[in-house]
Amino acid sequence: MALETAPPRIEILLVGMNGDLRGKQIPIEAEKKVWDGTVRLPSSTQSLDIWGDDNDDITGLSLSVGDPDGLCIPDKRSLAPMPWAPEGSKQVLSTMHEFDGTPSFMDPRAILAALLKRFDERGLTPVVATELEFYVIEDDWRETGRPRPPASLMYRGEPNGFQLYDMRAVDALDDYLQTVRAWAKAQGLPADATTAEFGPGQFEINLLHRADALAAADDCIYLKRIAEQAAKKHGLKSTCMAKPYAEHAGSGLHVHASIIDRDGNNVLDARGGDPVRLKSVCAAMLKTMRDAQLIFAPFANSYRRFQPGSFAPVDIDWGYGHRGTAVRIPDAHGPAARIEHRVAGADVNPYLLLTAILGGVLLGLDETLDPGPATEPGKEPPAGTKKLTHDFLTAVEEFSASPFIADVFGARYQKLYGDTKRKEAITYLRTVSDFDYQTYLPRI
Repeated sequence: MALETAPPRIEILLVGMNGDLRGKQIPIEAEKKVWDGTVRLPSSTQSLDIWGDDNDDITGLSLSVGDPDGLCIPDKRSLAPMPWAPEGSKQVLSTMHEFDGTPSFMDPRAILAALLKRFDERGLTPVVATELEFYVIEDDWRETGRPRPPASLMYRGEPNGFQLYDMRAVDALDDYLQTVRAWAKAQGLPADATTAEFGPGQFEINLLHRADALAAADDCIYLKRIAEQAAKKHGLKSTCMAKPYAEHAGSGLHVHASIIDRDGNNVLDARGGDPVRLKSVCAAMLKTMRDAQLIFAPFANSYRRFQPGSFAPVDIDWGYGHRGTAVRIPDAHGPAARIEHRVAGADVNPYLLLTAILGGVLLGLDETLDPGPATEPGKEPPAGTKKLTHDFLTAVEEFSASPFIADVFGARYQKLYGDTKRKEAITYLRTVSDFDYQTYLPRI
């Protein structure tokens, strides 16, 4: 007997602290409750750590206060079809609200929206674009406990060389990539170029710029979901781990940003002169980079990506067209004048990422700051250049003590995020790894 065709549904989604999607599946015939704003989830959904623990003993936001509900208020702009689900199925992103109508201090979309209001009050609009790198791996990772590149990119069980910009690597996974592109088009995502990156099975998809940073973050979170769902369809898995392989390149999420005024002019355009404002924005982003590194690198694995000699920066520096710097200026003149932020890993929460970056941009627009000399290609960074930390716990403590973070994210979220990540960092430090046993047990 043939199975009955599954009915369509609508999924109302919340973005969690770690960029994870949580929510409810609702039968399409009950869709009205989504738009009425009556869908509820516990407010503590927004405080869950990477293991899904609400950490009530740390936060006091769950059972100790009765685990109260919040309202999931949908953003109709984000309504999109779900090509991997039964025909007619849809998804929509929402923001958690309290019952008095105020957005939850814990909701990443609300945090970014609040910062964007500051730009609007100045008559300014950020224009942003993201570039997402990710790996595609074989789907036996649950059994093996390790990632393995797709068989079509292997030779005798080993990766067949570096694949940077190699069209043969693109061709080898063309069926998968075509599905990603088709589903991105179906959802209206402004997906542009797809390139093969260094690692085996590593790809980058660029999303075109948006004069709406919240929509740009929505695009990025949807692209991550499309990459994952398309991989399932083709018997693979996608991963946005920052460093899934010790011996291969990490995955980043680069952000390009410019700022336009009410007349449509790019305020970062130097118009043939000294890019004072552009350099001030760079300086502010560098000044706040250590404070915000926990946003750019939110997990223990994130810090494995910061290695000398790689394209992931280790110095807090800037340069013109220099892809080894933390902040790059691809163009200083004309309507395309912008900065490129190159620190974040693919594992980042895009809403928190844009909040941290644009918070730095706002500081650089409100003040006139000097970033110092630019790092030149082929040369070491200028003397006195500070470095990013390689330590998860150090990043936690600097984030937790930062007045900049308190101002941009709110003091309550600073404490929630910092305390939750401190628990994760300490758990990581307490875990004895296979490396410990292999190296020290035979010798000490």
